[in-house]
Amino acid sequence: MKALTVCQPYAELIARGLKPIENRTWPTSYRGPLAIHAGKSREWMDEGDLEAYPSMAFGAVVATCRLVDCVRLANLPAALTGHQHANGPWCWILHDVQRIEPVPQRGAQGLWNFDAAVRAL
Repeated sequence: MKALTVCQPYAELIARGLKPIENRTWPTSYRGPLAIHAGKSREWMDEGDLEAYPSMAFGAVVATCRLVDCVRLANLPAALTGHQHANGPWCWILHDVQRIEPVPQRGAQGLWNFDAAVRAL
């Protein structure tokens, strides 16, 4: 299974189904199952994030989903146009998000392989 490392609190928002778009500076032609890995960095955290999401995991796969499209911000489907988490320049559109029990895992840049069978997802 392909995986994508996402900084917190955004990985948590994806796992909760609140962020159906992941923004990247680069596109991907990949479509299909995707594991969402919560990175260890706290660079993107606001003061209240730990209080708002006390069970937030770091350095672990926290959700699975399907990556269904990758479009420029200007080409978002009407249902996602203006969404608070649509910032682009490339919007990765996520469907069928399923939160999982965090699986400790080292992340990586770009799309990387997560062996879901070995990890018993």
